[in-house]
Order: sequence, then C-alpha cells, then structure tokens
Amino acid sequence: MKDELRAIRAIAFDLDGTLVDSAPDIQRALNSALRREGLPRFDVDRVRGWIGDGPDALIARALDAQGADADDIALRARLRRWFDAATLAAPLAGGSVYPGIAEMLSALHRAMPLVVVTNKPTPLARAVLEAAGLTPSLSGVYGADTPAQRKPAPALLLAACERLRVAPHQLLMVGDAEPDMRAAHAAGCRAVCVGWGYGAAALPAWLDPLRIAAPHELRAALSCRAAAEPIANN
Repeated sequence: MKDELRAIRAIAFDLDGTLVDSAPDIQRALNSALRREGLPRFDVDRVRGWIGDGPDALIARALDAQGADADDIALRARLRRWFDAATLAAPLAGGSVYPGIAEMLSALHRAMPLVVVTNKPTPLARAVLEAAGLTPSLSGVYGADTPAQRKPAPALLLAACERLRVAPHQLLMVGDAEPDMRAAHAAGCRAVCVGWGYGAAALPAWLDPLRIAAPHELRAALSCRAAAEPIANN
C-alpha cells in the first residue's frame, strides 16, 4: 500500500462512520424531530442504514419508510430545523470516536494537512468534531451546505485541493461508503475504504479502492511521510 500512496500530500476524511460512530446521535436527533411532528420513530439499526447522504436525505427516507409525504416541503423544513437543533444541543452524547482514530490523526497531521469532507452540513460537522476532540488535528472542515455539494459529487474534494494547493491525485479520500469512493473517483483522488463504519460492504466492484481494517494500517502506510517537510496549512 505504501507505494500506491507515495504521491499523497493531504488526506480528506469522511466523518460519520469513518472518524465517529455517530449513529446513536443521528437517531436521537431524527427521533426528536419526528416526535415534535407527532410521527413514528425508528430504532438505531434502521437509522444506521440511512446514514451517509446528509440530513435532508435521512429525513426523506424516514418519511418514506412510514408512508408520510416525503414531498411535503414545509414538513421537511420543520423536521430539518428540529434535527439541527437536537444535533447542536448534544453533538456526541451517545456516539463515540472509533478506537485508534485520535492517535492516527495526531500522528498524521504532523506530516501532512488533514481535512474532513462530509455530507453533514458544516455547522453540524464542526459541532461533532469539537465534541469528539478531533479539531486540533484538522486543517479544515468541508460540509455539504447545498445539495450540489453532497458526495458523490466531487465539489468538496476539489475545493479542498484548491485550498490546500495540492493536485487531486495528491489528495487521499478516506471513507466508509459508496458516496466517498465515487466522489474520489470523480475528483481524480486516490481512495481508501475503511473496514468499520456503515457502508463498506455495499461498494460496487468497479470502484475497487484500497482497504484497511484498522486506523493503524493507514498510519503505517503513510509513515514514510512522517519525516518529510509538512505542507503549509493555508
């Protein structure tokens, strides 16, 4: 793997299912929103399968699953407001950072810039990262604040490349699900799929990313960069 990652000069990490097991918090925020509208709630296993495309898609899936009108724009807007409020009130009350993640980030950020590229809106992503204690290792957070920015679109990865002054082939996308891998492919970035998280098993064969089973494997694969001069975090 080291040879395949030799060109890497910066890393973009997905958030939910990659750095943080946030399913319990996402379930809690979704159910809080649904309860306010008098709608049925869902267990964490059901919600976990809907994670990855941002809160608007999550809400649409929850409405569709109970036969409610997923095209009711006013209802979806209210649910989104309740969801955001519940998330910001307790960003990581039930979830947790995956084992080994904090140590991996701490080691890698001394060698190269690290950013988060997520389908979570930026304010929510920042709140989760702050609660997780991971922000000191990060150079930036790129959240999907508009539908057009959501992975698998490459927009956020390309924005990160521009900000970090690296070419797309020098940016590594690390994620747990198909939108991460497709976004990397569309942007021209190398990709690593983690063996934990929510969506690795559902990847189509043609994507064929590199794979790791634990955070220390990525750290070891990029250890050759540890002695290199870090790229400036602009």
